Amino acid sequence: MNKSLNCLGLMSGTSGDGVDASVINSDGETHYKVLINKYFQYSDELSENIYRLKRNINKIDDIKKFITEINDLERKITLFHSNVVSNLIKNKEFEVDLIGFHGQTILHSPKNKYSKQLGDGNLLSQLSKKKVIYNFRQNDLLRGGEGAPLSPIFHQIIIKEKKIDLPVCILNIGGISNLTIIKDLKEENLISKDIGPGNCLIDEWIRRNKKGNYDSNGELASCGKTNKLILDQALEDFENISAENINSFDVNDFEINFLRGLDLEDGASTITDFTSSIIANKLLEEISKHNQKISKVILCGGGRKNKTLIERIKRDSYNKLKFETSDNYGVDGDFVESQAFAYLAIRSYLKLPITFPNTTGCELPMTGGILAKNF
Repeated sequence: MNKSLNCLGLMSGTSGDGVDASVINSDGETHYKVLINKYFQYSDELSENIYRLKRNINKIDDIKKFITEINDLERKITLFHSNVVSNLIKNKEFEVDLIGFHGQTILHSPKNKYSKQLGDGNLLSQLSKKKVIYNFRQNDLLRGGEGAPLSPIFHQIIIKEKKIDLPVCILNIGGISNLTIIKDLKEENLISKDIGPGNCLIDEWIRRNKKGNYDSNGELASCGKTNKLILDQALEDFENISAENINSFDVNDFEINFLRGLDLEDGASTITDFTSSIIANKLLEEISKHNQKISKVILCGGGRKNKTLIERIKRDSYNKLKFETSDNYGVDGDFVESQAFAYLAIRSYLKLPITFPNTTGCELPMTGGILAKNF
C-alpha cells in the first residue's frame, strides 16, 4: 500500500474566471479525503486577457504568432497560482506534500496531438518550494490518446468512497460536457468521453452581448423563445462533427455565429436548447451503446447550477434518467476537477496510470504529467 500524501490541486477551467483549489489526502488508489476547497477569482484584467487570447488562438500556427502574449500571460497566470498556493500552505492543520497544476488551456487539438496549457511548473515549484506535477496531457497524446477526459479515474474513487450503487454515470458540465460510465470498480473498465458543449456556448453568447459572463440559473434562456429553424440546422451541423467519433473536444470546435440576428433572450434560449439536446442525446446514446442499465446520472461542474439547462436535459432525455448532483453525496460539484487534479498528481508521482484506452483512446493504461522540483 502506498503512503498517503496531501496534494493541492489547482484547476482553471475554460471560463477563465479564476482558480479552483483543493487539498486532498490520498494514497492514489484506495481512498481520498478533502481537507479544503477554496475559489480564487482572477482580476477583470487577467480574465479579459485570457478570453482575448483564447479568441485569437484557433490553430497551432497561432501559437507562434502570439508567442509574446502567450509568454507574458503564462507568467501572470503562474504568479497568480503562486499566490493561491501561498494562501493555502499557511494553513497549520496540514502540510502540502505535492501540487497538481493543470494550468489554463488555450488550445486543445487532439487530432494534431497538441494541447497547450499556460502555466510554468518549474516557476511555480521555485516560488512555492514544493514539488509540482504539470503538463498532464502530453504523454497520453503521444501514445494514441486524445489527452482528455482526465477525471474518470477520480470519478471512480468518488463512487467507491461514497458507496454509490453501480452502474452509474457521472456527467460533468464545465465548458465542455463529459461523461464517465462506471459499471464496476476495475480501472480498465472505465468508459468516458466528451459529448459536446457544456457552458461554453451559453457563456460566449452572454459575453458577446455584454451581459456578464454567464446566464445565472438560466434566467435569460427561460425568458426567451427558441428559434426552431436555427436550432434544427445547428444540430444537423453538429452531427456531422460528432460523426468523426471524437473523444475530446475543445471550445474552438464550436461557434455561435448561427445565432446572428436573435435578441439576447431568444439567443440564450436557442443555444441552451442546442446544448441540452446534444447532452441528452449523447447520454442516451452512450448508455445504450455500452449496454448499461443506468438510470442515475450524477451531475457536477458549474452547469449543474443552470436550472433551465438541467430541466431541458431532462426533457430531451424523455425523463428516462434520474438526475442528482454530486452535492447530494457530500461532494461539492464546484471542486470536483480541482480535487481530480490533486488525485491525478498523486497517481502521477506514484507512477500509477491516469488515462486508459476507454477514456482517452490511448494504447494502454498509462501515467502522465511532468514532475518539477525546482528548489
